[in-house]
Amino acid sequence: MNDRLSRIHASPSVAVKENLDYPVIDTDVHTNDYAPAVEDYVATYAGVHLVDVLRKAGEERAGRGGIGNGKSWYEQTPVERQHFRTIRSPWWARVTKNTLDVATYHLPELLYERQEEQGSDYSVLFPNNVLAPLGVRDPEARGALQKALNHYHADLYRKYSDRLTPVAGIALNTPQEGIEQLEYAVNVLGLKAINIAGSVKRPIKALAQRFPLAEYPELRKYISYEDFYGIDSEHDYDPFWAKVVELGVPVLTHYGSQGWTGRSSISNYMFNHIGHFADGSEAFAKALFFGGVTKRFPQLRVGLLEGGADWGARVYIHLVDRFEKRSLEGLAHYDPAATDRALLTSLFERYGSELTQGRSIEGEDLIRDTLGRRYTRDARQPSADELEDFGKAGICSAEDIKRQWVDSFFFGSESDDRTVAHAFNDKANPLGVKVNAIYSSDVGHWDVPDLTDALAQAHGLVDEGVISEADFKAYVFENPYRLYTEANADFFKGTAVEARLKTAALR
Repeated sequence: MNDRLSRIHASPSVAVKENLDYPVIDTDVHTNDYAPAVEDYVATYAGVHLVDVLRKAGEERAGRGGIGNGKSWYEQTPVERQHFRTIRSPWWARVTKNTLDVATYHLPELLYERQEEQGSDYSVLFPNNVLAPLGVRDPEARGALQKALNHYHADLYRKYSDRLTPVAGIALNTPQEGIEQLEYAVNVLGLKAINIAGSVKRPIKALAQRFPLAEYPELRKYISYEDFYGIDSEHDYDPFWAKVVELGVPVLTHYGSQGWTGRSSISNYMFNHIGHFADGSEAFAKALFFGGVTKRFPQLRVGLLEGGADWGARVYIHLVDRFEKRSLEGLAHYDPAATDRALLTSLFERYGSELTQGRSIEGEDLIRDTLGRRYTRDARQPSADELEDFGKAGICSAEDIKRQWVDSFFFGSESDDRTVAHAFNDKANPLGVKVNAIYSSDVGHWDVPDLTDALAQAHGLVDEGVISEADFKAYVFENPYRLYTEANADFFKGTAVEARLKTAALR
């Protein structure tokens, strides 16, 4: 007890928390699974034979397999890395020196006890193995493993539910698989938030026909594309989004882009890492927006974590700017039929004789030689549906973009992320809005060496004038609270957040 009190007094985040009259909601806490206990659950609820399948999937996630002779980056020589173009992955990726924190991220009772030191009233937990089954290609095995892992985490944290809730991992290889996993997680296990990957990797059919994966399994990642669910998908994911809304579940994702073009260095992990969560989540969010998902399901609430909030503001600004130029009305400025051919010819006759040097400037010849063959009248012209990139989203105004981007998405920013200022810059953001930045400490990962520092670091942005006190309140309470309660009004029922709000109301 004395040790606990001394830790509380020493925590800089406790000092910040004592001056707040509202709860603090941490939307991103990473926990580590004790492997023998997880494997016991897998053996019991999925089958003993699937323990090895889960282990193999973990090895592949660690960078083994592929065309590198089964070796990870760290097992290969520099010559082998060049030969196989093996992408650099992290090695030291978890807290180790802070032994108390190492234990905390493994032991639910200790994590629960240390919520006060962390400065949080409530934390949403992302166990590091929660999506490990995604590496399993057999759908039956993948589904059984995912259910077993979700079952394990639900049981592990159930008695701490007033302050902690783990997410359920959901595989979305098909909408039907996602629905089955979702209903089991919510209706059977009682979990109330989900974590999905921002895309599914699928083979490019034309290449898979030429290089059958059964014969060339090592080519799998090279002849594939990313399916972001909302646009250009082989599947209709609307039934899944409808089920999410029906069950009142916020959708969360930590989707990265390491290995994509420009993020595939074979020597430098930071080169691959910086910005990769933002890029991955941006692709996913734009797919939902342009595919009309956020229009058809305005109640859908999506949290995009670890990428910061500045990209959410940047994309919002660009959406509004580009809509002015690329709506059907704006496209009228670029319609080939709008060019006055007679005027263009007369201007070339008057000013271009040295340039044309007697070449034909009659009719379509001049259009072809200036604007290109596709602008001639005999070229195939696209339909309005093909031209209007904002059509499926049903955008008619900047206000529509605000509703379908700003209202639907919440952007997780870590405590030391100074770029969160862009989210709250209502002078730059169209319509004077502030983008929904949410406090996502990321404790449990290498970028947070001490659990007790995160909230204090976040408030340091106020002390430095980066954000205001009102922005800080929105960041650590109001925006996270809306993310969860706009999906499910009862999300915080019976929790420390509800108790804190009642206490504050009585003052």
